[in-house]
Amino acid sequence: MMAGAQAHRLPDGRRLHLNHGPIDLIVEALGAPGEVERAHRQAVARFETVLTELVAELPGLRRPTDVRAPRAFAGPTARRMEAAVASFAAKSFITPMAAVAGAVADEVLAALTSGRVLDRAYVNNGGDSALYLAGGQSLTLAIAGTGHGFSDRVIVEAGDGVRGVATSGWRGRSHSLGISDAVTVLASTGAAADAAATMIGNAVDLPGHPAITRQPARLLAPDSDLGERLVTTEVGLLTAAEMDEALARGLAVAQDFVARGLIVAAVLYLGGERVVSGLPLIVAGNKQASCGCAIYPPLACRPSPPQGGRSSASPECIISPLEGEMAGRPEGGAKDRNVARARSDTRTTLTKETHHA
Repeated sequence: MMAGAQAHRLPDGRRLHLNHGPIDLIVEALGAPGEVERAHRQAVARFETVLTELVAELPGLRRPTDVRAPRAFAGPTARRMEAAVASFAAKSFITPMAAVAGAVADEVLAALTSGRVLDRAYVNNGGDSALYLAGGQSLTLAIAGTGHGFSDRVIVEAGDGVRGVATSGWRGRSHSLGISDAVTVLASTGAAADAAATMIGNAVDLPGHPAITRQPARLLAPDSDLGERLVTTEVGLLTAAEMDEALARGLAVAQDFVARGLIVAAVLYLGGERVVSGLPLIVAGNKQASCGCAIYPPLACRPSPPQGGRSSASPECIISPLEGEMAGRPEGGAKDRNVARARSDTRTTLTKETHHA
């Protein structure tokens, strides 16, 4: 029998670890001690029933979203999931489960911040995170898997409109229709970032390529919302031209999402290469590039229209989470194009470094 929701403070005394079944959250709020304590209590209280509410509506959440027939789910987290995927459902198959991790983070963050006076806060659900920033505040997010440890970072300012970040890829425990090692998305909510990362990750693909192994999702997980759809289980040796083609497919989708205002930015990784849409502000160490790209060699900023860029990433990118962070749901990483089975790990985590005006 699944144990009930649990909550405890991490050894640093600042962060909460909330766990219930498959859900692992790291929660932190920054502000006056009294406000932070009350915020933490609110988050714990809300978290107690999140999983139970989702399980009660799981059959509906596993069915595709149809924009012509919107559904009124009972639970607030389920409603967040449905709303997040609706923007992508008109042209593609998608179920609310594509947004579950980000939606849970959004829901707990809403409880954490309700009525509280805080400077900054976040809820990290295995790398898919919801952010809170008061006016003039900012947070630094580290993108692992680029080959530079935590040197490549995204600074999110209060006025950027970014309140969610998520990563998806075929290497993670969540199945993907595509072959991206990882796609990291910045968006207005965690749920929106989660859904968009899934869709962009699916688009990074080479349909019918003999080096790509796929299986029906139901054979890997009988209760999968993907059913008979073929999901990626192995990506073999690809040429540089083939990786370019696959990344171009994903980049086109990401650029469309940016142009439509569905996301703020996306970074796509495949075989040691990456492309960027929306050009998020990436920092290498303490240096910052005026073009918004990392200046850590060899991450050159070479934009392609309308808002894209390509750069090379080191194939050596096996990393560990920050001290006290949960590994959560690793979603893949950049891979050496010459080694078909190289293992790596790409995700986004919040660093201990924060900024304010």
